[in-house]
Amino acid sequence: MDNHKNFLNREWQAFWLALGFLTRIPMLVRIDYSPQLMNESSVYFPLVGLLLGALYSALYLVLMLVWSPAISIGLVIALHLWLTGAFHEDGLADCADALGGGLTVSDKLRIMKDSRIGTYGTVALVMALGLKAALLLDVPSTAFALLLAPCLARLTPLLLMRYLRYVSDPDKSKSKPVAQSFSADRLLAATVFVVTVGLVASLWSGLILLWATVAIAGTAVVWGKLLQGQLGGYTGDALGASVVISELVLLAGLAAQ
Repeated sequence: MDNHKNFLNREWQAFWLALGFLTRIPMLVRIDYSPQLMNESSVYFPLVGLLLGALYSALYLVLMLVWSPAISIGLVIALHLWLTGAFHEDGLADCADALGGGLTVSDKLRIMKDSRIGTYGTVALVMALGLKAALLLDVPSTAFALLLAPCLARLTPLLLMRYLRYVSDPDKSKSKPVAQSFSADRLLAATVFVVTVGLVASLWSGLILLWATVAIAGTAVVWGKLLQGQLGGYTGDALGASVVISELVLLAGLAAQ
């Protein structure tokens, strides 16, 4: 009984730790922090994404009572950037600068850690946000896409964490406890959760699970191979970028329906 209670308490803390790591939402429970718990919390990234998606979807429906779809989408994206601290978008910009401007692996890793944003990062960020807004305008149901995309896309970094090597400086990276030695059991749990969400969503449209598979697996393979070739593995910024890329691929697929 005590073991079961301790397990549930640890998982409850892991969930709140994931929520606090990915968003600005304050952790409302006491956390017995450890690098291991931080690592285990990654399994809840898709669940955090689903909660964020529910917030974005509800806000969009409310805003649509007053404003046009374009303005409503812009305001939802603004909330997303504030609520997450542009966490994943920052990773995309850093990766674009590093992979576009670095000649050697050490150069790329150094550029990736630079807090300043360069031309490649600016272009990638503007294009990603602009394309996201355009795709959300074009999907069959914007509210539905806002609900699903944040959840489904957050499985991609877990796949990269499992199958690629972590190459960032372990002494300076805040992502190290999240990134290293992600277990197969917890990856399986996250995958089952995402597949379940996809199957339920498929009741509305059978193509959602298809496009989710393309977005998650496609990004993990293509982006993962690029990272392996360019860096020899992944960094925390690369994980964030994978979420943005997966969302865009998923939205592009939904918009093509």
